[in-house]
Amino acid sequence: MVLAFVQYDDTEVPEESQQSLTVARTLAADIGADLTAVTFGTPSEPVIETIGDYGAESLRTVEHGALDGYAPPAWATSLNQLVDDLDPEAVVAPGTDRGHEVLSHLAAQRDLPMAANCLEIEPGEPYRLKRQRWGGSLYEHAELTADTKLLTTTPHEVPNRPAESATDPAVEAFEPSLADADVVVRVDHFEEADIEGVPLGEARVVVGGGRGVGSSEDFDILEELADLLGGTVGSSRAAVNEGWRPHDDQIGLTGAKISPDIYIAAGISGAVQHMVGCKGAEHLLAINTDPEAAIMQKADWAIVGDLHEVVPAITEAVRDAQ
Repeated sequence: MVLAFVQYDDTEVPEESQQSLTVARTLAADIGADLTAVTFGTPSEPVIETIGDYGAESLRTVEHGALDGYAPPAWATSLNQLVDDLDPEAVVAPGTDRGHEVLSHLAAQRDLPMAANCLEIEPGEPYRLKRQRWGGSLYEHAELTADTKLLTTTPHEVPNRPAESATDPAVEAFEPSLADADVVVRVDHFEEADIEGVPLGEARVVVGGGRGVGSSEDFDILEELADLLGGTVGSSRAAVNEGWRPHDDQIGLTGAKISPDIYIAAGISGAVQHMVGCKGAEHLLAINTDPEAAIMQKADWAIVGDLHEVVPAITEAVRDAQ
C-alpha cells in the first residue's frame, strides 16, 4: 500500500496535493499496491470526489476532538499510529510547509529518513530518487532505504494527472490515541491577511517588478496590467527591501514559488534566488534596459527597453485587443 497525505480546502484539493496524489498513484502502480488517501477531518463530497478522480481506492479520515486545529506533533502521532495499522510501503505528502513539517515529525517519531522535494521515484531496494536541492538550483540523485519510505513531492514541478478511471473511495474514520503533550504545540487561531486579488501561488498571470520599477507608486502600471489580464502583482526581493511591496508579494527562494501560464518580469535582473521562485512559469516575458541581464537570457521573450514605456504600451495593446 501507498499512503497519500492530502491537504484540502473546503471544497477543493489544491494543486500541490493533486500532484502528490499523481506521484503516489504512479508509485502504487509500479509496486503493484493499492493507493489509500488520508485526511485530517472528514472532507466535503467534492474533495472526496477529487481524491477518487486521482485513483485512491480508499480514504482514511483522522478524527479526534483535539485535532480541530493544526497541531504538527499530534498530526504526526496520528499518522504514526495509522502507519502502524496499515503498514504502507511509502507515505507521500505534498511538498508544502505543512506536508514537510508533518512528515518530518513522523520521521523523527519512527526514527526513519525522509526524502523531501522528490521529482522522480523509482521503487526498488533501495528506492532511487531525483529531487530538488537548494531551492531548485540543483538536482540530486539519491537512494533511500527504509522500512517505510517517507517522501514529499516538489510543488509545481511534478504533473497532476487524474487517473484514467475514477474510483469511489471507501471512507473509513480513524481515531488516534493522543495525549495532552501531543497538542501542546498547535495553531489556536488564524488572522486573515490583508491581501486582495488572486494569491501569487494560484495566479495564472503574474506581473513582477524589481528595483528597476523605481518606486512604490510606479508599481501602479504593473497593477493596471495585472488587473487587465486577470492576474496579480509580484516583486523581487530588492523591491521588498526598498519598502515598495510587502513580503507577501516576494517571489524567490525566500518568497513565493509561482507557476503561472505567463510571468511578466519588469525591471528584474534575474538573480538565482529570484529565478528559483519563478522557474515553474510556463512562459517568461522579461522587460529590462540591460540586454545582458541574467533574466533576459532565460526568458522566452525579451524586450530591451524602459518598462515605464513598455508596460503601458502592452496594457494599451491588450485593452485594444479585448
